[in-house]
Amino acid sequence: MDQAMIVHSELYADGQRQPDELEAVARDRTTSDAAFAWIDLHEPSDAELCNAQRLFGLHDLAVEDAQASHQRPKVERYGDALAVVLCTVHYLDDVQAVSTGQVSVFLGHDYVVTVWHGDRSDLERTLATLDEMPLALSHGPAAVLWAICDAVVDTYASASTSIEADVDAIEAAVFGVRCTSEAERIYMLKREVLEMRRAVVPLREPIEQFARADLLHVDSEAAVYFRNVAGHVARVCEQTDTLDKLLGSALDAHVARVSVQQNDDMRRISAWIAIAAGPTVVCAIYGMNFDNMPELHWRYGYFMILGLIVAGCAALYATFRRSGWL
Repeated sequence: MDQAMIVHSELYADGQRQPDELEAVARDRTTSDAAFAWIDLHEPSDAELCNAQRLFGLHDLAVEDAQASHQRPKVERYGDALAVVLCTVHYLDDVQAVSTGQVSVFLGHDYVVTVWHGDRSDLERTLATLDEMPLALSHGPAAVLWAICDAVVDTYASASTSIEADVDAIEAAVFGVRCTSEAERIYMLKREVLEMRRAVVPLREPIEQFARADLLHVDSEAAVYFRNVAGHVARVCEQTDTLDKLLGSALDAHVARVSVQQNDDMRRISAWIAIAAGPTVVCAIYGMNFDNMPELHWRYGYFMILGLIVAGCAALYATFRRSGWL
């Protein structure tokens, strides 16, 4: 196997990491009942996945899911092994977009195989968590699964907080003094929230099953660790629901405000058209210049018409001002 795609291959025994080559790790995991192997792969080729499948006896369907990078979060049991699919989420503040990836976790009695697609920065947090909590490793492969879930869910919370800040900015713009065009920005952010929901909501039930020790390889003592993660997932689910509703309300408010603004503009335009219509009619009539129009030969006719136009326009302007059209 090409070692460039192997993030690390290690043997865990008595709460300690013992780095080694892939073949040796797969072989030596059986030397102790307390030992287990963890092989981590990043965007491996088909040949590399087949090699891991051969060494650890992974199920064909589970490997097929790991090869695809856009699976729905889920937990599947294949004999005495579990296959867990998690979506990774990172919020890019500069472009206000959610970047998603995937990690597939194969969990057996004495091994963990993880396959990452996309950003794998969560792996560093996972390793740091395990190094800081060596007692958790006494629970075997379940400890690695917990640390991965904890790191991934922490990014959910971080992304949700960043999106919430953008939603607050949109609300301030929508209800600000100036009526700006925010429809496209709201729609795009609503799509990002939907992307978050697709990653978080399906994970809620599997994590609760781990927290209840209802699944293979997670005993009641290891389940305690998952309860904290389950609480975080529930909170993020509620937060994304709230953000989605807030964006929907903001979009409705924005559309209503634009509609009111357009109505105000149309009333102003209509008022000025009405004011201009009076002089237009008078000037059109007297612009015909027929000989039998007595006002054309009256000494004060021109001044009378000008006065009539000014008085009519002033009366209309005052009327529209009182009615709020101007």
